[in-house]
Amino acid sequence: MAARLALHAGLWGIAFSLLAGALGRPLFAAALVACGQALLLAVSSAKERYLREPLVYADLALFSQAFRFPRLYLPYFGLARAAAVAALCIAFVAAGLWLEPPSALPRALWLLGLAPAALLLAAGSALARADLTAADTERFGIAPAMWLHALAERAPLPVLATPFAGLRLRGEKRPHIVAVQSESFFDARRLDARVPRDVLANLDRLAQSGERGRLEVPVWGAYTMRTEFAFLSGVDGAALGVHRFNPYRRLARAGIATLASALRAHGYRTLCLHPYPAQFFGRDRVFPLLGFDQFVDLEGFAGAPRAGPYVADAAVAERIRAALAAAREPLFVFAITMENHGPLHLEGRDELAVYLRHLRNADAMLGALCADLEQRGEGVLCFYGDHVPGLPAVYRAHGYEDPRTDYLLWKAGDPRPAGVDARIERLGLRLLERAGLAPAPA
Repeated sequence: MAARLALHAGLWGIAFSLLAGALGRPLFAAALVACGQALLLAVSSAKERYLREPLVYADLALFSQAFRFPRLYLPYFGLARAAAVAALCIAFVAAGLWLEPPSALPRALWLLGLAPAALLLAAGSALARADLTAADTERFGIAPAMWLHALAERAPLPVLATPFAGLRLRGEKRPHIVAVQSESFFDARRLDARVPRDVLANLDRLAQSGERGRLEVPVWGAYTMRTEFAFLSGVDGAALGVHRFNPYRRLARAGIATLASALRAHGYRTLCLHPYPAQFFGRDRVFPLLGFDQFVDLEGFAGAPRAGPYVADAAVAERIRAALAAAREPLFVFAITMENHGPLHLEGRDELAVYLRHLRNADAMLGALCADLEQRGEGVLCFYGDHVPGLPAVYRAHGYEDPRTDYLLWKAGDPRPAGVDARIERLGLRLLERAGLAPAPA
């Protein structure tokens, strides 16, 4: 409690002193501080409705993306609400400057409050430092938790022991390996018995000769990069500390051993396909450091057919098949699809119907890829969902609370059916086992 009070007093005290000193209007400065807190609460509340997680410091780095890629962000807050908030802010600032005349006191006088506020902030930070990575909204409040996460992010990066560091693979055969992170893929039949049973007909059929189960992922409804990093690195999010919220922001940019780098070290060419701008989540900077020889983004899908606003899963499947056909060496393809990305309510009022339409296409992609590998007589496929879709109203209506997605591991000509639930951090190693490349003993 002492840390919470000191952090709040320090942060808001600094904000008030700076604003009062700059504007010379203490009442208006206090009102701005209060409105700033209210805005944080509103944004955090909107995020919790969809993603079951409050606003965190790492989200600040994504605000610029909200302007560059508004379709992925603003509809969740509400376009009308965002416009109303912007208009209200403008009106509020204009009214504050007009209604309160400048104070007769020297502006520098208000800056005297900076010193005690800074001391309170330092004291609160010291009290919380012993358990910094647990500094969340529930314990400290939104702004203090963001401050503590900012401090933690600037600390030396954790030393991570990934299962792919120094990995030696077993066996001499090197089959092609395809991993597909399918956007919002999960078995929607768990929602309601009325969901058509054939919506995942290919998944059901292929599970008879492959390994299928529910997949524990670190997110609900968004933040694809967390699942993505967990799959590629094999590292549990708890080991990342504050970097678990956005591992691509700092941690991954330092370089880390991954599934891709391990396969590349054993003669594989590594290719990532993602039909969206490469700058999103900073993938253009991160993926070369994670072991990929080539990263094909939206520019590489020029003219590709779309299903809704995004490149169709069928187009991504065709690009994978073309890469396999052209390969003259063992190939690892990691594809990150976009077709089923929300906001789904922009495509129709019945969000579940929209989702099921795209889910059928994801299932068709799965069937097409396995048919291609079957025809080639070799190859391994890993197909999994990054998170459940953002359908809060649907979940409330059905009382659905399971954050797990689904996965399939399948190898051409190797029928070994199994029903096993898994964690995303272990899926890469299980993929190697399915490929016959299980790590050799050290």
